[in-house]
Amino acid sequence: MSVENIKAFSIIGHKKALDDVCLMLGQSKAFQPDEVSNFYKDMVGFNRVAAQNAFSEIVLRFFDIMKILSIKPRCIHTEKNFSPTLDDLEIYSKKVLEQVRKWEEQRLELLEDYNECKRAREETSHFVSINTNIEELLSMNYVKAVFGRMPKENLKKLGTENFKMDCIEFIPCMEERSYVWAVYFVPNTMYEQAERLFSRLYFEKSTFGDMDEAPEKRYKRLNADVEKLKSKLDQINQTIADYSAEKEKEILGYYTKASEYNLDLTIRTHAMERGESFCLTGWVSEKKANGIRRKLEKIESVEVSVSNAKDELHLNPPVKLKNTFFTRPFQFFTEMYGVPKYKEIDPTAFIAVTYFLLFGIMFGDVGHGLCVILAGAFMWFSQKMAIGKILMPCGFSGMIFGALYGSVFGFENGMDWFYKGILHMREKPIEVMSPHFTNTILYLAVGIGMTLLCLAMCLNIYTSIRQGNIGKAIFDTSGLCGLLFYGMICAGLVGLMVFGVNLLSLPYILTIAIMFILIFLREPLSKLVNREEDWAPENWGSFILENFFESIEVLLSYVSNTMSFLRVAAFVLVHAGMMQVVFTLAETAGGFAYYPILVFGNLLVCALEALLVSIQVLRLEYYEMFSRFYSGEGRPYEPVKLSLVKN
Repeated sequence: MSVENIKAFSIIGHKKALDDVCLMLGQSKAFQPDEVSNFYKDMVGFNRVAAQNAFSEIVLRFFDIMKILSIKPRCIHTEKNFSPTLDDLEIYSKKVLEQVRKWEEQRLELLEDYNECKRAREETSHFVSINTNIEELLSMNYVKAVFGRMPKENLKKLGTENFKMDCIEFIPCMEERSYVWAVYFVPNTMYEQAERLFSRLYFEKSTFGDMDEAPEKRYKRLNADVEKLKSKLDQINQTIADYSAEKEKEILGYYTKASEYNLDLTIRTHAMERGESFCLTGWVSEKKANGIRRKLEKIESVEVSVSNAKDELHLNPPVKLKNTFFTRPFQFFTEMYGVPKYKEIDPTAFIAVTYFLLFGIMFGDVGHGLCVILAGAFMWFSQKMAIGKILMPCGFSGMIFGALYGSVFGFENGMDWFYKGILHMREKPIEVMSPHFTNTILYLAVGIGMTLLCLAMCLNIYTSIRQGNIGKAIFDTSGLCGLLFYGMICAGLVGLMVFGVNLLSLPYILTIAIMFILIFLREPLSKLVNREEDWAPENWGSFILENFFESIEVLLSYVSNTMSFLRVAAFVLVHAGMMQVVFTLAETAGGFAYYPILVFGNLLVCALEALLVSIQVLRLEYYEMFSRFYSGEGRPYEPVKLSLVKN
């Protein structure tokens, strides 16, 4: 439940050293730049440094290369001694791009010719069945041949009164579903008249133009051309594919370095300049601060000043969470809500323990817990989904409580062999289906809620003290007064209803009343304790009226937050009830359908409950507990670095 210490860096130097500073900071993978104006208020005469970056063009060049070679752009791990310079990257990228562009131009040209040839062959194939000696007709200067197609229904109109024309030879060649492909011969002197006639019949001319040879001969020639072009196209594609396979790792290595340098130089966009000097500010983790400082001071003209983030809280330092193996997966939930401020408590350990326990209580089933573990393992190891790492321990929790309930895939007596046969117990520890258990689990759920809410208030007191807000720690609704007010009411009710002890004496009730009055006056009292000058309200009448309605809301929040934990008991009972329905349906169907219904019912109940319980527990964490001690208004520590993938 802690955050790693962060150092504030302020760097000044001559402008000629800026790029070296930015590259060094970027390569450290530990520097998070911040606006200089946040660190220094007096910025008169300072201007933003021009965003000159010679590596951005190189990165774009590599994108063109990878697009041609069908290489997926990604940054990979490279050898430690692999450090190409700007000139190396420039020469390499230009050389490779020039080569692959030649191949790409050849490929596109061949592809265009290939597609055109295929289209011409396809159209010509419709006319190869013509038996007439077309070559002789084509050789005659006074006859024109027109190839094309028209709708089949218009074929009947030819020769009728309205579509009659002498000196035309019409030859159908091939019929399709809706069209007939044909050629007609007409004297040159009557060509325009024939064209008008056939346009009325919706005759569409072939797009390959006038044919100057027999269709069959043309088809054979085009077929041979298609095969030649396809062979050349396959050859150039194979050349590109071979080159891509051979050079992929090398290209990605150069691309990674170019991207890294390009990203590093984005740091300069945060720098400010005045005259020949620059100023750059940011944050570094404590572990790497000394090493980075020494490297910076080796650069000529550069000076560095370092301070602790805890001394710069007004700058809202970024936060780097630090958690154990068990709690680290639950950091996903913390970050989803919002990271803590620098001196705010990290709730990851709290949510890890409470989520683990509440999920198990609400999802108690050995078989279903095992399914959740397997699903979580698949989601994490196969898909790298963060929720998978959370589901695995949650499934284990479900198995633990499922063993206590004696439930295995809905069989409520599934653990009897263990408790009665091995441990020689009369019955399992918890009988969920027992009518007496209903009231017990309801009381336990409310008791869990009371305990967790009191714990959340204790965390709020601790956080407020750490942040120096003593007034909030004492008088807040979740401060010491709120804890005493809520805790004493809960203790009084539990003592009376569970143990038969009446704690509600006059001094006890007066103490509760005093705590409520202090909560009512929390705003001016907090300011007074924190030694703020304007602690008193401007108008006491308005203050009392507003706080009266707010107090009603506060009282309702105590009740609603507590009652919200009844959902814990509800899901324990719902699981048993839903599985009882599954068994009833399976037994009603009987025969061969019994086991398929049982399996499908288990899978459905497991999936639904896993989803609903996950959401409901998270709701309890966020709305009932986090709201009492955690703001999540910090900003994460995100140093400038590339996301690398395995080669």
